[in-house]
Amino acid sequence: MSREAVDHALATLHDERERISASLLDLENHHGHRLLKGARLTGGTRDRWERAQAALTFLWRLFDAYQNVLDKAAGLGRRRPNEATLRELTDLLTGPSVESPHGEIPLRRRTLLGPARERYTLDEAKERMTAAYQEVIELVSAVDAAWEALLGPLDAAEEEWRETVRLAQSLGEGRNAELDRIGRELAAAGQTVRTDPLALVRDGRADPGRIETLREDLAAVRGSLAEAARLRAGYDGRVAALEAGLGALAQAVADARSAHRTVQVKIADPGVPEPADPVPVLRERLDSLAALRAAGRWPDLAARLAELEAGVAGAREQAERARALSAGLLERRDELRGRLDAYRVKAARLGFAEHDELARLQERARALLWTAPCDLRQATVVLAEYQRVLRSLETGTD
Repeated sequence: MSREAVDHALATLHDERERISASLLDLENHHGHRLLKGARLTGGTRDRWERAQAALTFLWRLFDAYQNVLDKAAGLGRRRPNEATLRELTDLLTGPSVESPHGEIPLRRRTLLGPARERYTLDEAKERMTAAYQEVIELVSAVDAAWEALLGPLDAAEEEWRETVRLAQSLGEGRNAELDRIGRELAAAGQTVRTDPLALVRDGRADPGRIETLREDLAAVRGSLAEAARLRAGYDGRVAALEAGLGALAQAVADARSAHRTVQVKIADPGVPEPADPVPVLRERLDSLAALRAAGRWPDLAARLAELEAGVAGAREQAERARALSAGLLERRDELRGRLDAYRVKAARLGFAEHDELARLQERARALLWTAPCDLRQATVVLAEYQRVLRSLETGTD
């Protein structure tokens, strides 16, 4: 190599060494790398980290050997090189001048006197350092990304579990089987996240699905306990509201039964069943809540009270529907009466008041609609026939 070629090569190599050194320092200071160095790993993550650590050790040792060659070449290059020095520089810069770290020589290539001296050119050394660096950075990046995706949900789930346990304890809750189950599974998930995060990576992305499922289960338990806490604070008010609800239900049932009795008298074959009276059973269920309160079983009490409130509301709605059904039959009878009067007025206005067929149909419809019990089906048929005849007379068609 000429002196100019040597100077250019040394400048280029010096710049590359600075960049390699900066990259290695960035790797050492990387948040994920620091976490890995301090973590107690298991499973596949531990195996990959051990391989990455070996690669990193090899990288640093090879980098030291690489720098030694550059330092030696830089020292020679500072002199006024003669032909022999230029040949030596050429050998250092282009030949196999970088000695491989001894521990990295494969056993099959060693001799009885120890490992063979394997050497690389500067370019070969850079290629091997790059491969080792890539192996380490891929592992560090993968674990760091997994922890970033998993630790947040895990920390949130663990804090939510602790809050739920405190809430259960404040209610005097003993062992909560569902809460215990979630705690066990959450502890197992946390162990995996912290020691073997790569076990939760699917298709290159960490999967927090199990943790999110546990959080959903926990939210259900916490919601039940929170409802129990609200109940404890407002129990008397809830019971008073239920008492009022039972009173309103009793009135609704009475109204429905009264309407049913009326429709049975006034409408022939109404086809509506007699409304049931659920008040006694619901009253008994309300009275049974006192024992749960005395025992301090607030979560069970909250569930029973919610069921009872829903039962009272549903029963009242059913009673109101039954009353409306009976009342609707009477309203239908009144509607048919009104239509008959309207048709009669129209017939008189058109001059058909004395028409024999209309008179016959009118008397038939009146007898049906003003006789108890009223046959609504037959009255509807007669009134439809009255309307048909009146229309044909009005239009002059048969």
